[in-house]
Amino acid sequence: MENINAAKLPQIDQDYELTKSQIADYGKNGHILLRNVATAEEIAAYRPFMSELVEKLNYHDKPIEERDTYGKAFIQIPNVWQKSEEVARFVLAERFAKIAADLMGVDAVRIYHDQALYKEPRGGHTPWHQDQIYWPLDTDKTITLWMPLVPISEEVGSMTFASESHLNGYVSRTVISDESHRTLKTYIEGKGLTQVNYGAMTAGDATFHAGWTLHSAPGNPTDTMREVITVIYYADGTKVAEPDSNSRKNDMQAWFPGCQAGDLAASPLNPVVYRKRN
Repeated sequence: MENINAAKLPQIDQDYELTKSQIADYGKNGHILLRNVATAEEIAAYRPFMSELVEKLNYHDKPIEERDTYGKAFIQIPNVWQKSEEVARFVLAERFAKIAADLMGVDAVRIYHDQALYKEPRGGHTPWHQDQIYWPLDTDKTITLWMPLVPISEEVGSMTFASESHLNGYVSRTVISDESHRTLKTYIEGKGLTQVNYGAMTAGDATFHAGWTLHSAPGNPTDTMREVITVIYYADGTKVAEPDSNSRKNDMQAWFPGCQAGDLAASPLNPVVYRKRN
């Protein structure tokens, strides 16, 4: 692909204003859908760079039917922002970070990491899980943006969220697996939690969900790739928590190099991407 000077790409600097009702709904439910967070022009300009990276870095070497449940769920490439100047301009956009800060009610946010999550044609479902069981962060002020880079049909849909599940905090430390799907599905049904899937989404729409919100995703029964970029944010000033599982130990080493429990969660991999102006 022809190299395009990053400076010529669209700026993603205009604010996306939230209503008080939207902020309240997010606080109550632990998730929200926002339309047109990125414009069609912005997606068209930046998507090729992300998809090129995913194609280049795809690590799967077996057909879908020969993989385990996690492997069937998606191609997962973390920290794509560090691999491309063009992708970094999109992932680190202040517009997205400000939405995250406003929904959480904080003045500044850092990035934890991003992920390209590309669900292949005929790809499997993503089991029920909580993101924050992986994150050694001493806060509940965490949030994930989930944005499709292509239109998503009704049969694929958004992720499915268990409303108000974030209010219960740590439910299970079981990592994403068949076991987590069974355990958390039973928990959700036992608590009578409402399950919400937002259905069809346009490229540039986005969901945001809290770190403790239980969520899953349907499989991809179509013949097209479900291309998604996610960005995880947390409140600036957060400290690194004592890792209480192998998953959190691994994440601390990967995403907070040089940091120890009790330190500010502020390694070179975690820049401040939005700070409220006085």
